[in-house]
Amino acid sequence: MKNKKIAVTGGLGFIGSHLVEELCTDNLVVVVDNESTGSMDNIKHLQDGFIDLDLGDINEIDLEATFDGCDYVFHQAALPSVPRSIKDPLKSNEANVTGTLKVLISARDAGVKKVVFASSSSVYGDTPILPKVEDMPVNPKSPYAVTKATGEYYCKVFEEVYGLKTASLRYFNVFGPRQDPESQYAAVIPKFIQKMLKGEKPVIFGDGEQSRDFTFIKNVVEANILAAQSQKGGVFNVACGRRFTLNELVEYLNEILNTALEAEYAKPRSGDIKHSLADIERARSLGYNPQGDFKEELEQTAEHFL
Repeated sequence: MKNKKIAVTGGLGFIGSHLVEELCTDNLVVVVDNESTGSMDNIKHLQDGFIDLDLGDINEIDLEATFDGCDYVFHQAALPSVPRSIKDPLKSNEANVTGTLKVLISARDAGVKKVVFASSSSVYGDTPILPKVEDMPVNPKSPYAVTKATGEYYCKVFEEVYGLKTASLRYFNVFGPRQDPESQYAAVIPKFIQKMLKGEKPVIFGDGEQSRDFTFIKNVVEANILAAQSQKGGVFNVACGRRFTLNELVEYLNEILNTALEAEYAKPRSGDIKHSLADIERARSLGYNPQGDFKEELEQTAEHFL
């Protein structure tokens, strides 16, 4: 993707900043972020000449003006986390549903070619069937999952009613450098790495045999760009089509960090699912081809924290 004007909502966040990093070399990138979960530190190493900043809440700023002249919008802005949404469902709805609706309206009115929406594997819920295929019924088990399923439906409707091209990417357990380990709602991999580097036992909610289709950030960036450039729309799983248990994750991290820490087990959390594995054939039709060894990807992630 070259010589385009692109908006990335949530561009200071973990996934958003990696997208900005990839795109800003050959394009003008407009970063939209309210700095609630993102940080300027995530893009401080990039060349300012190819980045415009619009710091503010997507529900409050003039997004149509921000999107003016943009070819694509990558909508990453959201309040993440299942536990956070259970604690405060109204705030999750305002950010993730109302915010997404405003992004779609503004993109439509600004003449944007396509919106790529960051959805989540959480929309599948605890359906025992594996792997998860896009045409399975959604079965959200948390307010966060409901917000992402609703965003997908809005994308579908805006394509059918208004002709705005959209694609919804269901992310599966994304990890990599710059992921925030500090938040109480942090994802499992950065949280485990940080704890183990301090000599503390990682805490697993459940027996540790729950499995996840962990997806390295580089694959997610590739999927976003392919989805934007493709004429295809709809919903796409973004994952690697492989899974590892949390117990296996702890074993790998002990090897990588040269530690010997056993996990501490706690009661399972409300809203968590037992197993997650994606069918990625639909994403492959875009040209998506996830590469990489899980342990090597963990090593790259650990290097960032070291």
